[in-house]
Order: sequence, then structure tokens, then C-alpha cells
Amino acid sequence: MAHRIITQAVIVGARAFGRAFAEAYRHASASSRYSQSAAGSSSTSSHNFISSGLTLDEACKILNVKPPQGGKANMEDTIERFKRLFDVNDPTKGGSFYLQSKILRARERIELEVREAAEAAEREAEVKKGWNPKVYKDR
Repeated sequence: MAHRIITQAVIVGARAFGRAFAEAYRHASASSRYSQSAAGSSSTSSHNFISSGLTLDEACKILNVKPPQGGKANMEDTIERFKRLFDVNDPTKGGSFYLQSKILRARERIELEVREAAEAAEREAEVKKGWNPKVYKDR
């Protein structure tokens, strides 16, 4: 009689463990697929926030600057506002480390947008110019 109870307890425990393991595997697999799809679209999407956790609009609101138009922004104004806000929120002067990190991420996000737009414009100019390889002839 005791062996039946022990056997049933082992079977029920194994079944519960198997279900939990299968659910954890499904969750990990879905998470992996989501992160791969998000990383795959990050190079082309202008509204991504994988790299810094901020959208471009949020970054512009934090630094109180205009969003880049056509990939061009007034970076001098952006850097000036960044330095002022970063210094004001210095934790040693009684500021907030959280706000200071948000300001840093906002600057990085705007720089990322401008850099991606410049690279895209460079690629487009190269495509319009055409491929002109250097050919060396053997003498």
C-alpha cells in the first residue's frame, strides 16, 4: 500500500516538473524570437529604442531640442543643453543620478539618429555615383 502512495507522489511530482519545464522552455523560446526580431529591425527603424531605451521624441523632449529634420540636427545646441543639464544634475552637487543618466541616454539617442541618417545618405550618394572600381593592369 505504501509503495502505491510513493509511486503516485513521484508520478505527480514528475508531471508537475515536466509541465513547468515545458512552459519555461516556451517562454525562453518566445523571448529569444522577440529579441532577434527586435534586433533585426533596429538598423532600419527610426522609432526603435533598443539601444538606449528612449524614442527620438522622448530624447528631444528631455533635452528640449527640435528633432533632427532629414537627419540633420543642430548638434552644437544639443551638446550645449546636454552639458548644462548634465552638470546641473550632478549627484555630488545634490542632483539626481537617474536624471543625469536619462540626459546622457537622450544625447546618445539623438547622436545615433543623426549618425544613421548620415550613413544612409552616404550609401545613397555612393549608389547614385555608381560603382567605379580601380583596375590595375599587369605589365
